[in-house]
Amino acid sequence: MIRFICVLILVAGNPVTGSEEKSRFRISISHTVEGGPLLRDSLRYLLPSGERFSVSRLSYLLSEIAFETEDGDWVAAEDQVGLFDLQKGLVSLEFELPSRAYRAMRFSLGLPPGLNHSDPARYPARHALNPVHNQLHWNWADGYIFFALEGKFSDEVGRLKGFVYHFANDENKVVVSLPLKVVDSVNAHIELNFDLGRLLSFPAPLSFAKDGFSTHSHPGDAIASKLKKNLPSAFQLQRIIEFVKREAVTPPKPIDLPEAYAPFAFKMSRSFPMPDLPADNPLIKERVELGRALFFDRQLSFNGEVSCSSCHQPENAFSDERILSLGATTTETRRHSMPLFNLAWKNAFFWDGRVSKLREQVFHPIQHPDELGIGVQDLVERLRLDPKYKRLFDRAFSPGTVTREHIGLALENYLLSLVSHKSRFDEAMAGRARLSEEEKRGFELFMTEYEPRSRQFGADCFHCHGGALFTDNQFHNNGLKPGSDKGRGAFSGRKTDDFKFSTPSLRNVALTAPYMHDGSIHSLEEVVRHYSEGVHQSETLDPNLAKHPKEGIRLSESDQKALVAFLHALTDPTFSAVVDAELPRGN
Repeated sequence: MIRFICVLILVAGNPVTGSEEKSRFRISISHTVEGGPLLRDSLRYLLPSGERFSVSRLSYLLSEIAFETEDGDWVAAEDQVGLFDLQKGLVSLEFELPSRAYRAMRFSLGLPPGLNHSDPARYPARHALNPVHNQLHWNWADGYIFFALEGKFSDEVGRLKGFVYHFANDENKVVVSLPLKVVDSVNAHIELNFDLGRLLSFPAPLSFAKDGFSTHSHPGDAIASKLKKNLPSAFQLQRIIEFVKREAVTPPKPIDLPEAYAPFAFKMSRSFPMPDLPADNPLIKERVELGRALFFDRQLSFNGEVSCSSCHQPENAFSDERILSLGATTTETRRHSMPLFNLAWKNAFFWDGRVSKLREQVFHPIQHPDELGIGVQDLVERLRLDPKYKRLFDRAFSPGTVTREHIGLALENYLLSLVSHKSRFDEAMAGRARLSEEEKRGFELFMTEYEPRSRQFGADCFHCHGGALFTDNQFHNNGLKPGSDKGRGAFSGRKTDDFKFSTPSLRNVALTAPYMHDGSIHSLEEVVRHYSEGVHQSETLDPNLAKHPKEGIRLSESDQKALVAFLHALTDPTFSAVVDAELPRGN
């Protein structure tokens, strides 16, 4: 059996100051249910009501961590916020406190108002409050989700339905206090347990069928009230052992920077979260220029007939208007070509996420026989004979040789430079333009959940396509009828990943038809209709869709038109005009 352990992540903060001797602390949390380790996507757990359920997502934020001395004083671990996400695995929170004896600890599940309503765009890429990292921000609304629990349950006739519990809002911050004993001058690793069974049953038992299977913590919501009652009892102290300090990870050094170079100005919206740009391949103009030249050069195909841009056309937001693209041999590709912009916020590429770095991703289509179809060494030799590339590689690298690594780094630099953030919607949010009444209605529907219990009848788009990027960059089964392509499941080998595909950004979506991984939906009107009434029920269907009625949410014709109108407002004119084939611009 797998044992999931969370170690809370260290984020912004200053060590405790002063001359007093310090001790090192680590907090870790394991997660159990029914006396055993919590296993994701396992429909084996029972509620007191008799309902069987599984968990696909469990994530939360902890803050205000403090320890009580033997004298009754509370000493805070300054500026610490902890993130746990079951899918992300082990993360850590380590901090220093004065070397004293402690008899209790406390922390808040949730955030104090100052942090809850802070600007999410200010936090570094791996900060616990960066919305791309935690996927817990309320998108264009204010504040964070404190606790997210999602999964499936079996109803009274055995049908699978989804449940989505999003616990939030200032008044729902929960303080958890636990007795402990830490002796003076000891470096302590404190192991806690989070019991999901107690969360759902004590002291206020929950039933998905009776209480509801969706909450977004609206004022007076009964499910949120029960969660608030139960959360303090869900945490218990397991043991305290000696803290063992982990070796510090040395940051990577830039690879082969030339002696003279010009930094590339990475431009983005002030509302965008900070990206996790590669430290070993900093953006410089010389590499962006080289990568741009390579991207549009037909020499990258074995017969000189096609380039990267043949399947990723600038006028279509770097996607292809064909259902399936044609490679150098005019053979169709297996999946529809994805648009290429805002890749700086992604860490898994292709529809199935099988590659984690752009510099490696680029070689898959270069070498694939149905795409560009050229061997890497053949490409290296071809570029070495071209005087233009001798100059470009000399400027971009030291030594300025043509190598596989240098080709990958240059293409990565160029692709990272393609940032889309200048739509009419962005102008309206900045007060420099206005949306029509129909577009405003579309935005309202987009950002409103479908939750009849709380009289919310929106389109529920924001769960997967929320935030300034209009994507969570995660993988979901979005209700297409399953075919032979198992998507992420074919790569991961996990049945629970079957038919899950990468969520594309809805920026420029009006330019990127046809839609879905297989190009099977031809217009935005058809896309909206699919989510309104055409979602196919299956075991891996995302809980945010599985919680909807079997017949769909049945948006009115006028609401469907409003959604389409809003989606057109996300078009960035930079990505809708045909640009110079030699020097296309991403900003």
